[in-house]
Formats: sequence, C-alpha cells, structure tokens
Amino acid sequence: MRIPRPRLRGRLRLPRTRAGRRRLVQAVAAVCTVALVPSAWLRVATDDRLRTTADVPRTDVAVVFGAGLWNGEPSPYLAHRLDAAAELYRAGRVKVVLVTGDNSREEYDEPDAMRAYLVRGGVPDRRIVSDYAGFDTWDSCVRAKKIFGVDEAVLISQGFHIRRAVALCEDAGIASYGVGVDEPHDSTWYYGGVREVLASGKAALDAVLEPDPRFLGRRETGVARALADAR
Repeated sequence: MRIPRPRLRGRLRLPRTRAGRRRLVQAVAAVCTVALVPSAWLRVATDDRLRTTADVPRTDVAVVFGAGLWNGEPSPYLAHRLDAAAELYRAGRVKVVLVTGDNSREEYDEPDAMRAYLVRGGVPDRRIVSDYAGFDTWDSCVRAKKIFGVDEAVLISQGFHIRRAVALCEDAGIASYGVGVDEPHDSTWYYGGVREVLASGKAALDAVLEPDPRFLGRRETGVARALADAR
C-alpha cells in the first residue's frame, strides 16, 4: 500500500523564469544594501573619534558600558572594558569613571559589580559613579548627558560596539572619543559583530527619532561631586 506524502503548505517556490530569478536577486541585493547603510554611517561618522588607551586625549570622564554578568561578576568582555578604564585612570588620562548598566532586577546589578571590579583594580570608590538604568547604548548616552551632566567623555567598549557608542553619544550631545578593547576573534566576537549589523539599524532610528530613555529620572550630581573631589 502506497502511503501518500504530506503536502507542505507555504513552501517557498523560486521563480521558474530567468527574468523572475533576476528580479529576485535584485530584490535580495537591494535589501542587503539598505541593511548595510546604517553600518556605513557608523563607520563614516566615527572614523576620526577612535583611539587607544595610549593616545586617547586626557578627558575628565570615562564611560564604561555594561556587557553582562557571570555569577554576579563581570563577564570577560565587561572585565576587559573595566581593565581599560582602570588603566586610563592609573595613567591620569581620566579622573572619574561612569559605569552604566542594567539593574532592572534586584538580583542583577551590573553597575555595582562593575564598581567593585574597578575598586579591586585600583580606582578609588569615590571616583566611580553608577548609572543603574543604562538599559541600552542610547539610554546610557542620553542619561550620561541629561542626568549626569557629562559633556565630554572617553567611551570604552569592544571594537565591534565602540562605533555605535560613539555615534549615539555624539548625537546625544557628548563630545566623545572611543577606545575599542581588542578581543580574540572567537565565537563571541563574531556573534557581537553580526549583532552590530542589526543593532546599527536601531542606532540610526535612535539618532533620528531621539526617543526618551526607558527611565530618565531626576538630575544627579555624582559626576560633578567626583570631579570636585579629584580637583
């Protein structure tokens, strides 16, 4: 007895004619081109703003973006960002470090974990300021400007993310230099690079629409007090 094969519904059918296939290829190429426009914008907008820990201009404030916790401690990528910030502080290139990350849940506190790591790295606690509502890059940049009064900063992240951070903070009104931390080109690095292609589209929308952060709140004086202590 012959068992009938199930019919697949919604099956993708390629065009049968040469002209149809050509139009399909053209459509795919157009979509890819549009998708890459934001990435091209980030590269053009930030080429002259990227530095290393050795040649970044002396700036009052460094901003370190959160990158996840492992068992309550900074993930390796986040630890490398914090190492770069501590290096800049010890070299006298920055006076205050603003750590910005996610504390949306009581059991998950990026900024406090970042602060503790920096203290272990030789940065005095009184020179560290915490932003507990840095839920994404745009929120962190806007809050650094509007809540903490930062007008100029060195931004620290991985190389695949730093261009987006610089572009968004510049758009938020912060004169920014970016330090991209080097990492081995492992699976995490490649994942981050692919993710940035997608995130660049959101960055372009944020730059155009300038939405309010998820949480804004009232003005804080932590950075100003830390800078006064440094003087």
